[in-house]
Amino acid sequence: MKESALYVHIPFCDHKCIYCDFYSIITPDNVAAFLRSVKKEIEFYSERYSTERIITSIFFGGGTPSLMQPEYIAEILTNLNKYFTLSADIEITMETNPGTVNKEKLKSFYDSGINRISIGVQSFDEEELKFLTRIHDKQTAVNTVLYAKETGFDNINIDLIFNLPGQTKTKWLSNLREAVKLPVKHISAYSLILERGTILNKMVLDGKVEMQNDDHDADLYETTIDFLEDHDYHQYEVSNFTKPGFECRHNNAYWHYKDYLSFGTSAHSFINRKRWWNFSSLKRYISEIEKSGNAIAGSEELNRKQIHDEYVMLALRSSGIKLLEYQKKFGGGWINKNYSYLKKLKDDNLILYDDEFIRLTKNGYALCDEILKNLL
Repeated sequence: MKESALYVHIPFCDHKCIYCDFYSIITPDNVAAFLRSVKKEIEFYSERYSTERIITSIFFGGGTPSLMQPEYIAEILTNLNKYFTLSADIEITMETNPGTVNKEKLKSFYDSGINRISIGVQSFDEEELKFLTRIHDKQTAVNTVLYAKETGFDNINIDLIFNLPGQTKTKWLSNLREAVKLPVKHISAYSLILERGTILNKMVLDGKVEMQNDDHDADLYETTIDFLEDHDYHQYEVSNFTKPGFECRHNNAYWHYKDYLSFGTSAHSFINRKRWWNFSSLKRYISEIEKSGNAIAGSEELNRKQIHDEYVMLALRSSGIKLLEYQKKFGGGWINKNYSYLKKLKDDNLILYDDEFIRLTKNGYALCDEILKNLL
């Protein structure tokens, strides 16, 4: 059986945060129609890809999946279980925003089958939360984590954002200290990225907000790695840190270049060297599903070089290149060609390179993009 992952994009939000470039809508229109379409899309792809395939993870992203009623998510899970073979120990994650759930709702999500929860805290600082236009305050964020634990969730992730305008190292360390006090097994820490089309991007262009420089960003990132490692969180990907045994199985499917199917607006899938993506518009998505069972807006067939470069990029961003696996897939030409540069990276303590692995060190993670640019 081939291991694969499933992703479901729930596009509904209560409002649009200034930094977010994911497809989301802030109207409750078409919530019921969207559910019908997702179920129909699941059935469509099951007829093509369910045979000899076992699903090891499901991820509900968005948007804000936790805005939905638990029965809504449960209905999608029932449909996935009907049409696909789910592993007995499947990981089922749902993104959750503080301010959209209470203790009773979290318990209902847990009872519906969600066993991993990813909470979009972003910051524990009141001023930073206001700047990011989050709907919650610090105490709501803390309570959401504690309620999740009390209702049965053992596998809890929180998202944090660093390098906000004006953020000092002292303020960022305060965020990290608050995080490690809580019963969380996984922390995702992302640098604030300026994405085209976002409200934040316009604020910067208009001169209302000034982003911090790359050196400050790098300093905060290295501080993050040192602090979380000192508190027993192992870094297993550029932005992700975990207690032993709690790596995100779903994200590892992406980083280890496994197949994944995705449902919903703007969702991307990758099966057998082919990648395709859905229409973003909710109305167009529903219309296309109604007509043909799928909502594919575009696709591409990857050539061998594209597959190689993506494999290397994803591997180095996460747990590293397993040399035996790599050589079976691609041979040894690329490694031989880049041997001098790889040796320099090793001498500079930017990679670990032995008979089994090539992987980035802590210092290498900080220069990941530059290293990948030079290699690829």
